[in-house]
Amino acid sequence: MHAIKWTTLALAVTAAASQSAVASEQSEATGFVDGSDLTLLNKNYYFARDNHASAANPSRIEEWAHGMLLTYESGFTQGTVGFGVDLHAGGAIKLDSGRGTSGTGLLPVDSDGRAADELGFAGGAVKLRISNTTLKYGDLTPVAPVFSPGTGRIFASTANGFQLTSSELERLTVDAGYFTSLRDRNRSLNRDGDISLVYAGGIDAETVGYLGGTYQLTDSLSATLYGSKYDDVWTQYYGNLNYALPLSEDQALSFDFNVYDTRDEGSAQAGDINTTAWSLAAGYSIGAHTFSLAHQQVNGNAPMDYISMDGTNAGDSIYLANSSQWSDFNAPGEKSVQARYDLNMATYGVPGLSLMARYIKGDIDGASVDPDGAYAYYAGDAGKGKEWERDLEAKYVVQDGDLKDLSFRVRYATARGFAGDIDELRVITEYPLDIL
Repeated sequence: MHAIKWTTLALAVTAAASQSAVASEQSEATGFVDGSDLTLLNKNYYFARDNHASAANPSRIEEWAHGMLLTYESGFTQGTVGFGVDLHAGGAIKLDSGRGTSGTGLLPVDSDGRAADELGFAGGAVKLRISNTTLKYGDLTPVAPVFSPGTGRIFASTANGFQLTSSELERLTVDAGYFTSLRDRNRSLNRDGDISLVYAGGIDAETVGYLGGTYQLTDSLSATLYGSKYDDVWTQYYGNLNYALPLSEDQALSFDFNVYDTRDEGSAQAGDINTTAWSLAAGYSIGAHTFSLAHQQVNGNAPMDYISMDGTNAGDSIYLANSSQWSDFNAPGEKSVQARYDLNMATYGVPGLSLMARYIKGDIDGASVDPDGAYAYYAGDAGKGKEWERDLEAKYVVQDGDLKDLSFRVRYATARGFAGDIDELRVITEYPLDIL
């Protein structure tokens, strides 16, 4: 069955073979130095969470830190095969935190329960390009629906391994990766971190590989298909259809369908898994306003689990519509609905300012969960319940002048029910500088 699925995937991502090839990027290479980019990102992050559960200890965590990330991306040498390097170095300092309020994930925590005063890391990768195909090896930040680092703190996590991207055929992009270890998002020079799961926790598995791609069927319709293998844990398949339908000059409809199918494989270190999770979101835009509705459903004997980049819910390897600031609404048997409103204030004379509000409600039934497996805490009556979350967000990006691209973002979440009773505030400032 799995062999058939992998064959189907390979056929799907090469189905456009009859399409004409696009112009070669490598033939337009300007050289190792001339094609270089050097950027410095300043990121200031305040994080506070109040946990209202009676057994919560601590009941409040609060940290404030500032980070800087220097990224260098060389160009490619000229010729049939181009060579280059990508390098990065980052560091963060503690602005405010104390024993008992640490643990937000912004900074590492020492044995005394205090957040570290600082952290630093560096990494890099070598790369080569032939035509429109690029192969990289080293410390990478892949972005794939089955393997993607978390970006919800100061720095994203990185993964050590290979990644290949290709756009040789018109309308088709192909993405493949093979990774053996991680650097946690709030750790220093450590590339031996385990690849674990958000909900099953630590897994003694060594590799993750994936293959996928996106095909632009029409200007309005795209299809994405990925498959991944997490050694001795699972095989996971992902599909997406995205459709945008213009109605008039200032009105449009959009539809986004996502589905994951996860089955245990090999020695099944996370236990028996047979889960399908899907979501369908529809949006209507008129002028500055966008109104969205979404339905999400998890069927099977386990939650819709996904790759963690540091042993917590820090990964972004879940593209379901109702995965939000606090809860993923992905418990076994969970059905959830979302209502969302977005406002672009450019229409009202404030370009760069956007506002968002959403409400998500879920009902959970973990009756099919194995009481002796990795997800036993969902089994029986413990896995039945309700949850809801309300998220508010405001973001402003400076549009021009000396501070162009400086952004301010405020995110506030309130959640109650099965996943916890929390109130959470995040204030994030980012200022990217193009040095080269």
